[in-house]
Amino acid sequence: MSVLQIAGFSGNLHRPSKTRSLVEAVGSAVVADRPHRFDLFDVVDAAPGLASAMSRQELSLPARQVVDAIERADALIIGSPVYKGAYTGLFKHVFDLVDPLALVGKPVLITATGGGPRHALVVEHVLRPLFGFFSALTVPTAVYASDADFKDGRLVDSKVLSRVNEAATQLVRLVDGQSGPVSVDREPVQLAHHARRVALG
Repeated sequence: MSVLQIAGFSGNLHRPSKTRSLVEAVGSAVVADRPHRFDLFDVVDAAPGLASAMSRQELSLPARQVVDAIERADALIIGSPVYKGAYTGLFKHVFDLVDPLALVGKPVLITATGGGPRHALVVEHVLRPLFGFFSALTVPTAVYASDADFKDGRLVDSKVLSRVNEAATQLVRLVDGQSGPVSVDREPVQLAHHARRVALG
């Protein structure tokens, strides 16, 4: 099995972050017992040189590294906190600077977090259309988690964890080129050590 690059990208503006925790949980489930590499990036990594950049050429080095990682990855796990019914502005600005052809056919797993259940449809009505524009291959199952699904910053709700595993299974099937069912049977919150945290400075 070849080693594939899985990039996680979280639209959180602060750390610690529930959104980052959710993306990390999914990524940990995807790379468990597989040789794939998972790197996790945050908007906060790129924020200082991102907000003022009107073009790719104006990005700071940390911001450019985030955009490059998104474009180079074999698959993406993305997440954004929900503000006013949508993703964060800086999250969207990152993808405004991504090459329109860079994500064609690329597997993408969508996640989001919000204060309560009323924001749950953002994954289908806001995030999925964004990656539809890029002609990315979004996995059927998206994952939304609300504040009540976390305890001390960790995802603990059993139903959401089950959905994490379901979505991770689908992404594994896509990146490994498998047509049959794939089992991802460990709780993602127990797999955080598989994720390689990336600090940009």
